[in-house]
Amino acid sequence: MDRRTMGVEEELILVDPETRAAAPRAEQVLRRAAEQGMDPREELDHELFAHQLETRTPPVTRASELHDHLVRLRRCAARAAEAAGVLTAASGAVPLPGGPPRTTRDDRYLTMVETYGEVARPGGTCGQHVHVRVADDDEGVRAIDALGPWLPVLLAISANSPFYHGRDTRYASWRSHLWAQWPSAGPTEAFGSAAAYHALSGQLIASGAAMDPGMLYFDARLSAHQPTVEVRIGDVCTDPDDATLVAVLARALVCSVLDGGGLTAGPWRAELLRAARWRAARYGLTDRLLDPATRMLTPAREVVARLLRAVTDQLDAYEDTDLVRDALPRVLSEGGASRQRAAYERSGGSIPAVVDDLVRRTNGS
Repeated sequence: MDRRTMGVEEELILVDPETRAAAPRAEQVLRRAAEQGMDPREELDHELFAHQLETRTPPVTRASELHDHLVRLRRCAARAAEAAGVLTAASGAVPLPGGPPRTTRDDRYLTMVETYGEVARPGGTCGQHVHVRVADDDEGVRAIDALGPWLPVLLAISANSPFYHGRDTRYASWRSHLWAQWPSAGPTEAFGSAAAYHALSGQLIASGAAMDPGMLYFDARLSAHQPTVEVRIGDVCTDPDDATLVAVLARALVCSVLDGGGLTAGPWRAELLRAARWRAARYGLTDRLLDPATRMLTPAREVVARLLRAVTDQLDAYEDTDLVRDALPRVLSEGGASRQRAAYERSGGSIPAVVDDLVRRTNGS
């Protein structure tokens, strides 16, 4: 097919400027956004809980376009939030809670909380979802089947949720641990065909593990509403540069499977995929990861280098190589979780100072 577009959905936390706790003010923010000319159906929307917002970029081809849209949408969200008396921050988990999470007044969301109980209540986490265009479901499933061993590397690169409810979890991505509690969430073994993917999806919905296709929380899935593969494993990134990096790597992986090159990993069992995912969530890029090619524990820097070699042709084809080569040393030396912990240390152990740093960096562009 023609050059593959990519788009990103980002989930943001609303923050009380006085307490730095999560603030359930999404309805007021969306009203302000509409008054300021944003389209709430296309660019900014509710999420499961009222302390969250979701932004959506249009599909684009160039990384620079994607970055510009991410910055523009964050700026618009921040402006609407300020008009509603709150701030926006990009972190995978809520550093400081603002009391019990308040469910968005939407029948589907209310049913989710009623049905899934305590599994749903920590669901106010924030991820980054990357959409990569595919020709059809068969092409999409072929990509999903090959991506599994490589997705934990994207999680390690994006990991940005070490603090949760006022404490350091010792994880780089606590969000991914919380999210994995959903019965339909996590890695998937190879499906083999679109027919098998849809059959399994129907069985999960029939079992009650998901209410509908939108609740199939696989690490990579077919989008329910767009002709895309949706890579959902990553934390939301505080810095738009990091978000752009994750997106172009996700697209390069999909292109490697579908447009030539291939990915040398072979089928993995779900147990090993979960282990690789856990390792990435626990340590990010600060320790060893399961190498997608050898299945052995390998220093994260070497695993990232292997990923880069696997998608070099695709990065070159989309003129993304320089962006990735410039960005990877930064995240290897100090990823999102490390930057949050650095803010904590600089402040002498203050979680509100971590939130202040998140707000500043989220909207600094």
